[in-house]
Amino acid sequence: MAGPEPVIGASPSPGRSNLALRVISSALLAPLTIAVAWVGGLPFVAFWTIAASIVLWEWAGLVKSPAGPRALGAFAGWMVAGLLYAGALLLAPILLRRDPALGLPALLFLFAIVWATDIAAYFAGRAIGGPKLWQAVSPKKTWAGAVGGALGAVVAGLVVVKLAGLAVTPALVLVAFVLSVVAQAGDLLESAIKRHFGAKDSSGLIPGHGGLMDRLDGFLTAAAAAVMVGLARGGLEGPARGLLIW
Repeated sequence: MAGPEPVIGASPSPGRSNLALRVISSALLAPLTIAVAWVGGLPFVAFWTIAASIVLWEWAGLVKSPAGPRALGAFAGWMVAGLLYAGALLLAPILLRRDPALGLPALLFLFAIVWATDIAAYFAGRAIGGPKLWQAVSPKKTWAGAVGGALGAVVAGLVVVKLAGLAVTPALVLVAFVLSVVAQAGDLLESAIKRHFGAKDSSGLIPGHGGLMDRLDGFLTAAAAAVMVGLARGGLEGPARGLLIW
């Protein structure tokens, strides 16, 4: 038996429209981010300064929303947290990129992990489904998506390492896996913050994605973790080397 005929002139489903917007936005933003990382120098610093400023503006918008704190002390506490949050987004990429030899590979390694985590988690979660990761905070995320995202991230990160001519070691496999987990934790953290303030998105700045904070939540926490690993092993002069050379 034939199914119901399509309604002429009907608009596409919101899910499909949102996915199309996400793809278009990513197709524009990802090459720009890579190009700025390639150039480095002042354009790179300016790029991440602007990004951190926008994230701080979005954070302030959440805090000043009707669901935000009314007490001055609580408001000031949330804004200090926002400064630290945006500050991490500014400093982590700059510290990694300043290494003239390995700064770019370190950033590409990080980009690959974060982006592959997002993509692989989406498709694994849709294909497999199963138990929710943290339904109270992010109802669509599943454990299957989390594991799939981490595995995809490891593969993508190690491809970048191989293309950069560096050695793939068990320790680096573990680093890629941990950074993916941290990126997913950053995503959940931002979701929890938005839920606390009764917001769906941090802003409407990016079509299909919400705000810049929505796009950089996982990258921010993964970059901060990567820098801490790099600084612990390579010192202030070589965080990129400390991250990649094992």
